[in-house]
Amino acid sequence: MDVYSVIHTVVAPTAKALWRPTVRGLENIPATGPVLLASNHLSFADSLVIPIIVPRKVAFLAKSDYFTGTGVKGTISRLWFEGIGMLPVDRDDSKAALASLDTALEVLGRGEAFGIYPEGTRSRDGRLYRGRTGVAHLALTANCPIVPVGLRGTEKLQPIDARLPRIVPVTVDFGEPIQVEGRFEGKPLGRARRELTDEVMTAIQALSGQEEAGVYNARPE
Repeated sequence: MDVYSVIHTVVAPTAKALWRPTVRGLENIPATGPVLLASNHLSFADSLVIPIIVPRKVAFLAKSDYFTGTGVKGTISRLWFEGIGMLPVDRDDSKAALASLDTALEVLGRGEAFGIYPEGTRSRDGRLYRGRTGVAHLALTANCPIVPVGLRGTEKLQPIDARLPRIVPVTVDFGEPIQVEGRFEGKPLGRARRELTDEVMTAIQALSGQEEAGVYNARPE
């Protein structure tokens, strides 16, 4: 049994029993085939909550630092992040954005699920920021559906200053899949990406109930 199987057989049921998250719309996630799970982003814990709840494997990107530690602690960290489906990306590399898109397309090309945060980085004030068009680029290139995800309460699950997760109410809503096949034929690619991204963000907002910021979010210095 590999690490992923162990985590989903032992860790996932235990975590759900402890936190008792409210989950709606799991039936909207296709059981097979490539799919994007596009979510709002409130906490580092988001990339743990979604893979634990979703019955199929969902790949997310994570800082390469989590995979390069040494000694026992480094090995445990690497096995854990690999086990929950995380893929390393060097965020300090100027070409990281392009590399991350290529990685995502490889995952989708294998018929798997990939998780993405269209805002680009975590919301530090709780508002929903404008979506970047990478999510649309992936969906249109891979010709796969996008399932919008609305998270509530994860910012309290593990705040920045907390070393361990807290037991707080968490809600995860999965919306109806947004199909792309045949919808944007004949439309300029840039406009298609923008329209699809805005559609995704509207769906996420309806699920999360967040105030819309109306601007792009920026990574903290």
